[in-house]
Amino acid sequence: MSPPAHPLTYRDAGVDIDVKLAAVRSALPAIRSTFTPGVLGDIGHFGGLFRVDPAWKDPVLVATTDGVGTKLKVAVAAGKHDTVGRDLVNHCVNDALVQGAFPLFFLDYVGIGRMDEGIVRALLEGCAAACRENGCALLGGETAELPGLYPEGEYDLVGFLVGVVERAKVVDGSRIRPGDRLLGLPSSGLHTNGYSLARRVLFERLGLGLADRPEGLGRPLGEALLVPHRSYLREIRPLLDEVPVHGMAHVTGGGLVDNVPRILPAGTRARIRRGAWPVPPLFRLIQEGGNLSADEAYRVFNMGIGYVLVLPGEAVAAARTRIEKEGSAAFEIGEIVEGDPGVEFAEG
Repeated sequence: MSPPAHPLTYRDAGVDIDVKLAAVRSALPAIRSTFTPGVLGDIGHFGGLFRVDPAWKDPVLVATTDGVGTKLKVAVAAGKHDTVGRDLVNHCVNDALVQGAFPLFFLDYVGIGRMDEGIVRALLEGCAAACRENGCALLGGETAELPGLYPEGEYDLVGFLVGVVERAKVVDGSRIRPGDRLLGLPSSGLHTNGYSLARRVLFERLGLGLADRPEGLGRPLGEALLVPHRSYLREIRPLLDEVPVHGMAHVTGGGLVDNVPRILPAGTRARIRRGAWPVPPLFRLIQEGGNLSADEAYRVFNMGIGYVLVLPGEAVAAARTRIEKEGSAAFEIGEIVEGDPGVEFAEG
């Protein structure tokens, strides 16, 4: 075998370490701006150090992880990468919040086919912005250039969050009883779920483009699809100290159908009234454009409800008042009844 014409380098194989380092360095001011008093050290160590405030008497750590999914395909097509980091952080914050936990720190993972400093910086700055808004530290992460694993121009984005709650205040659904009411908080859009079906309907079946403005949507389609996943921390955090919350559910993949039953104890069932809240136009466009059955639509998408509270009936009015004080709407969407854990829908 004849020797190669010149020595190979990592860059020849498709990995440019200098670009990766430049991308991370360019995002350092945004990352450091998230540091809370619990952060020990700086970015660059092999592990992030965090000290839990000793004011917590009996702290329980709650860990969550998730990804943005095929919403990233829309971000890549639109050339807009500064919102999906918010999606990722807010999704994980909500997952921890369901147990009553408040976020402490977050870690990200970016895997990309070819390192692009602008894209990586936008992703990290989006994560950092959401961390600041939620009061948690962007403690560390991993950025990997993986040629041959991800197609040119595409990437994956995954996150990990740790929160904390006093053991006596863990919300686990065990207090849910027949007669409790369901209070739903509106979503900001599709959040981070159902994009494979949404893209199939909107782009393939209906032939729409990102710049198109379907009737009733009020904005370009691409903009509507990239609205960030909403965090409910601001509304829920004060509520937990003021009213008895028996359970909470974050409406993600599986919609109301699969997520609400995850918190229901044996012998209880959720009855949800489909007409109890306004379904946003984007969901109607997808449902009608794909000729989706109601059962399919409500299992794939959040259909306008992103977070559900389970409360005793006498607490509903106070909870709605508190949530509205924080600038959000809240809809009484159903109640808990006797039966096997699951969801049944009623009209009206």
